[in-house]
Amino acid sequence: MGTPSLSEDSNNCSSSVSKFILLGFPYTWGIQILLFSIFSGTYILTLIGNLCIICAVRWDPQLQTPMYILLASFSFLEIWFITSTTKIISFSGCFLQFYFFFSLGTTETLFLSVMAFDRHLAICRPLHYPTVMTIQRCIRMGTCCWVCGFLYFPLPIYLISQLPFCCLNKIDHFICDPGPLIQLLCVAAPAIEIICAIYNSVLIFSTLIFITSSYILVIRVVLRVPSAEGQQKTFSTCSSHLAAVSLFYGSLMVVYVIPTAGSAAGKQKYVTLFYPVLTPLFNPLIYSLRNNEMKKALRKLFTTVRFSQRPGRNL
Repeated sequence: MGTPSLSEDSNNCSSSVSKFILLGFPYTWGIQILLFSIFSGTYILTLIGNLCIICAVRWDPQLQTPMYILLASFSFLEIWFITSTTKIISFSGCFLQFYFFFSLGTTETLFLSVMAFDRHLAICRPLHYPTVMTIQRCIRMGTCCWVCGFLYFPLPIYLISQLPFCCLNKIDHFICDPGPLIQLLCVAAPAIEIICAIYNSVLIFSTLIFITSSYILVIRVVLRVPSAEGQQKTFSTCSSHLAAVSLFYGSLMVVYVIPTAGSAAGKQKYVTLFYPVLTPLFNPLIYSLRNNEMKKALRKLFTTVRFSQRPGRNL
């Protein structure tokens, strides 16, 4: 089975589009079954991994700190992020998915920034940290990330939805992404493309510069620590977050910042897999394997679950 043509039946189409078909990864039936199994397994593992982090933070008193509360909120965000895809979708549903997908992505960049700020305060201002980063302030900052994330993208989404889509309704992607959507327009829309590029660039570079600046200050402080053991311990608290930032922002910049003119439109979707699918899968592994407190909490959680499921426990 070959890749379906995007121009198929173009002579018989109507002047408007009522639904979109997300082509996804159009291979042979056998390969599609294999991909479905892989993606289903990835989705289940992502849910389990992030739910374990949320439960560990919720039930372990030692993890009731701003750092881990932000991590639990981040895991909750990742669960929603990987859930926001489908195959055949209505016109309004496509733009609703567009809104939720990009709003969740925006919220993730803001959470990564807040987590970098938290690490900066904890390492560079340890005496002020307990009074500045209180639990209440941490919750307010997390709430602000959600609100700002969902208020950032409505304008470009509304502008694209008001443009005429004619004939073609097959999107060579697995999500309603602005690039493939703009290619289906009946008219050229350079202004919309510029607006989307500005929105993406401002969001990505502003948060990335903030995160980078925070860690430059952290590194300066860490290098002044006299003992190598102290330096290693301090760096270990930041390495998990830096790994998550590198994975997320690396794929974001390849898809939305680096020019893709002249490249096949379908290639973008393979890179896009990294930030909504692989990043939510890897984050629980990154944070649990690189953090001793999280590993202890997870072991305690698994021990409690196994003990409560023993036969005769409730007798």
